[in-house]
Amino acid sequence: MNFENILVSQENGIGQITINRPSKLNALTTATIQELHNALESLENDDTIRALIITGEGEKAFVAGADIAEFANFSVQEGAQLAVQGHELLFDFIENMRTPTIAAINGFALGGGLELAMACHFRVASDNAKMGLPEVSLGVIPGYGGTQRLPQLVGKGRAMEMIMTAGMISAEEAFRMGLVNHVVPQAELLNFTKGIATKIMRNSPYAIGRAIKAINANFKDGVNGYETEIRNFGKCFATEDFKEGTTAFLEKRKAEFTGK
Repeated sequence: MNFENILVSQENGIGQITINRPSKLNALTTATIQELHNALESLENDDTIRALIITGEGEKAFVAGADIAEFANFSVQEGAQLAVQGHELLFDFIENMRTPTIAAINGFALGGGLELAMACHFRVASDNAKMGLPEVSLGVIPGYGGTQRLPQLVGKGRAMEMIMTAGMISAEEAFRMGLVNHVVPQAELLNFTKGIATKIMRNSPYAIGRAIKAINANFKDGVNGYETEIRNFGKCFATEDFKEGTTAFLEKRKAEFTGK
């Protein structure tokens, strides 16, 4: 599969997608969103891939927002449709993937870039990263889930302030807020993130996918997260991974999971 705006690689069970528009600070376009969807869908369906990392090309930006020129003259209907397509193709899609997906934030993560990072299951930032949702400075609001996911991660008050001031925060401040899990020197970002991915890969892919589903349920209106947990807990008992995991524990050996 050939792409114009992203790079895709895989090694030792870890897939990596790099947004590759450094001259535009890796800004998102509708074409880039479609490419990201296609790549993620392919990797999600590849049983050899146990974890995913999304990052940006270069040392300046993860994704410094959306390409404003692309939608500056949109109508009300076109603007709403832009958001709908983005949610379906990319942001909601990532959140609901069974493959654990980590954002490696290597610089500016603004607007749609921060929304992309927040859609991932968790985030690691380089020490030079800057994050923010500046949409109100353009007369619009975050449209790719920012008004929903940011309060979930940092709390309502902090989210209100970040969105209303349109300001940026540092990686360290993002860490204190709980927006990112770790902050590391930029030169160490990918290796550190791959280290976390490797730890994840030691565990049952099936169970991890079910855990993601159960955790997400807590943030969905009309869904009982406890019932979702109970249901998915029960499903694990019918799997080869459960049999292997419990047998390996009793036999005092390392489990070899297949994801089945």
